[in-house]
Formats: sequence, structure tokens, C-alpha cells
Amino acid sequence: MGIFDFFGRKKTETLHQGLEKTREGFLGKLKRGLLGKSQVDEEVLDALEETLISSDVGVATTTKIIVSIEQRVAQNKYLNSSELQDILKEEIARFMRDNDALKPGMGISDNQRPHVIMVVGVNGVGKTTTIGKLAWQFKQQGKNVLLGAADTFRAAAVEQLKIWGQRTQVEVIDKGMNADPASVAFDTLNAALARNSDVVIIDTAGRLHNKKNLMNELGKVKAVMSKVIPDAPHEVLLVLDGSTGQNAFFQAKEFAEVTQITALAITKLDGTAKGGVVIGISDQLNIPVKFIGVGEGMEDLQLFDKSTFVEALFHEKAST
Repeated sequence: MGIFDFFGRKKTETLHQGLEKTREGFLGKLKRGLLGKSQVDEEVLDALEETLISSDVGVATTTKIIVSIEQRVAQNKYLNSSELQDILKEEIARFMRDNDALKPGMGISDNQRPHVIMVVGVNGVGKTTTIGKLAWQFKQQGKNVLLGAADTFRAAAVEQLKIWGQRTQVEVIDKGMNADPASVAFDTLNAALARNSDVVIIDTAGRLHNKKNLMNELGKVKAVMSKVIPDAPHEVLLVLDGSTGQNAFFQAKEFAEVTQITALAITKLDGTAKGGVVIGISDQLNIPVKFIGVGEGMEDLQLFDKSTFVEALFHEKAST
């Protein structure tokens, strides 16, 4: 279990439940591929490759995992199929980035106040919900949180954030729909300084249909922030919908082309069999996954711990 833990055993159980469909598909296919096999051979590796790809791990990352396992099989000369699961767990974890936020306070330093997080992501991925849950979780740590409603072009985006502000009892700085996003960010950071805030979360528009406009807009917002707080934003968090599988990976690539992404939040992993996308995105983009969403509750946006994730992916229910 990770160092920072909201609800102990309940958190682990929620993670297991949230990854249930991914795990059932993954382990089911893996077991079928190993059926009747006493050792790892080419047929087993082919079945494993198919299992990883169909779980949305992605072709490139799957290839790296398979090549590494092939090398281990050759080195050990003989490797039985019962050992394959432990080796596979090691290899999957090896290809995912560590999460530096697995520290008290979700990696927020007391020496860096306010800590400014700019959140990006396309419509429908759960961006506003993620911001609301983050605000609530920071508040549980005793942090003074402020939100900035700079997604001013999407219908109801500002109102949705204000609703989350009311639910979490966190103040939201807004200037209404169609306001200049950079102006909202400027006012929010100035308000944060005046209110001695610990954490500031800025919501932004996530339109990808015109990359140039998005790049200019995000660049303008970041430039204005740095005028108020020289090293802001301290984080650029990209929110992705895990249930879309490889589409989430392509979105991440496109956003990485227009702005510097420092961390990922992958939502809606509960109820989907495409949770393997977490592995491929972390590996291929070399960006750490910071949060994963495995349920509707406030606490179900969890800090990502790759070791705990892998254990949950391979977790089998005890027989009754």
C-alpha cells in the first residue's frame, strides 16, 4: 500500500473493485493461454502478447514487455508457467514511472505556497469532477484550497466548478462564461496570495480541434501565472478517461505536443476492461500517473502507486 493512504483497507478494496473488469479479462485470457502448459514457450508468449494488447496496454509497451520476458526465459534456460505471473508483475511495474506524490501531503511542499496546479483535458473526461475531488482531498489534509474557473468557453463549465466548490466548501474565482481564461488565472493567483492559500487549482479549456489555438491559449495562461508567481504553474495535470482505452493514449500524445505535461490523472477505470492503458501511457509518454479514478466517491480518486496497482491487477478473490 502507498505511503499516503486515506482509508487503509477500504482504499485497497475499492481499487480491487474498480479494476475488476480489467482484471477478469486480463487474468482470464492469461490462464487460457497457460492452460495445459508446463513451461513458457513461444505459444505462451504469443498468448501473453495478445492478452496485453487486448487489455489496451498498447503495442509498443507490450513488445517491450514480451522482449524482456523472452530474454529472461533464455537466460534461465527453463521457466515454468507458474513463475510467469511473478515475472510479468515485475516487468509491468518496471515500465511504469514512479509517482513522486507518494509522500505526505500528496507531494505538496510546505515551503512552496501556494502550490499551483493547472488542469487540462478534453470535455467529458471527468476534468471538473477530478478538480472537485482533489480540492476535497487537499482540504482533508488541512490545506487552504482555491479554485480558478478558467474553462470559460464550455457551456456550464464554470457553473459545474462552482457547484463542486459549494460541495467541498472551497472558494471558486470566476468571471463567468466567455471571460478571458488568462484573466481568470491572474485574478485567482492574486487572490491566493491575498488569502494565503496552500493549493490553487486552475481549470482550463481542453479543445483539441485546433491545436494552435489551444497552444496559444495555454501558453498565455501560463505566462500570466508566472507574472504573479514566478515558477507557476508548478504542475500541469492532464486528465484522461481510462474507459476510452487507446483513445486516451492518443489524447495524451496530442496534449503533450502543445504543452508540457508533468503528471496524469486517469479516470473512470471502474466498470471498464481497458485499465491496461495506464501501463502503456506511463511507459510511452514517460510521464508519471499521479491519480486514478476507481469510483464515484470523493476518496475514489486515488494516488497512483504502481506496486499496489499491479497487485490489484493480479488479485484473485479468495475462494469461499
